[in-house]
Amino acid sequence: MVFDPSKNGLWCVWAAGGIACLAVAVAASGCGGTAGPSGRGRPRVVATTTVVADLVKQVGGDRVDVDCLMAAGIDPHSYKPTPRDADRLAGADLVVASGLHLEGKLAELLERLARARPVVMVGDSLPPDRLITVGGGQHDPHVWFDARLWSLGVAPVAEALARLDPPEADEYRERGRAYVARLEALDDRLGERIAAIPAGRRVLVTAHDAFRYFGRAYGIEVVGVQGTSTESEAGLGDINRLVDLVVTRGIPAIFVETSVSDRNVEALREGARARGHDVALGGRLHSDSLGGAGSGAETLEAALESNVATIVDGLKGAP
Repeated sequence: MVFDPSKNGLWCVWAAGGIACLAVAVAASGCGGTAGPSGRGRPRVVATTTVVADLVKQVGGDRVDVDCLMAAGIDPHSYKPTPRDADRLAGADLVVASGLHLEGKLAELLERLARARPVVMVGDSLPPDRLITVGGGQHDPHVWFDARLWSLGVAPVAEALARLDPPEADEYRERGRAYVARLEALDDRLGERIAAIPAGRRVLVTAHDAFRYFGRAYGIEVVGVQGTSTESEAGLGDINRLVDLVVTRGIPAIFVETSVSDRNVEALREGARARGHDVALGGRLHSDSLGGAGSGAETLEAALESNVATIVDGLKGAP
């Protein structure tokens, strides 16, 4: 999906069989009171992922309308934007994205849109010296797994809402401060729970390498079958290397993820069994997406609590 200036400001989606173009109103316009450029009574915020949508809801409360592009369980690494997505983004008063190339196929669309209206890239707003560098010199985008680091991205969202909706600015800032306090308290609790796992068992093996910030923050070694992005495929050599790790270190349990295929994790378990080590399936973790309604992981706070409970049960409780 690219912006084509030769088509008078149309967003064009190149697809099999031709080109579909959407006229999107991206001309900048002012806002007064609590009405955004759309003229609605409440600002309309479009968030790319469930994690950033939750952040906007925690700060904005019932003062804003939040529209999340990706449903629960969707993998943002491989998500392909649709013509409808371009229309939703164009109608937003504010766009909030995770950033750090997490939404790879949306990046160009977001960059173009930022020329006409506010776009907050939460990950890109964090201190560079707190980010983890991965292959190609890029930063690992899974910053929300460190609750205290993620709390540093709250203020940019609160300030963007305050500028968009000045009469409610103080409320956004106060809600933001309250959310930061909750994330900091959560950070302490998560560290205490992980510390209860015997040191020799603090090894988290998951479907893809999404938990580096989690491991750094809470003192647990993390290993992913796939790389930081699910766009990279795991080869036979990767599986065999992890089979060696699991068997030689006697790792009791490995974990699947809600937004990633179980295929590679099952191959890893089969390889370990073939070598006489029956590694348990420790449970399913929320990684690149929060849980849907009724899952008990609808917010980031709940998802992190759920993940840690699953990890502790799998690694500490296994025989």
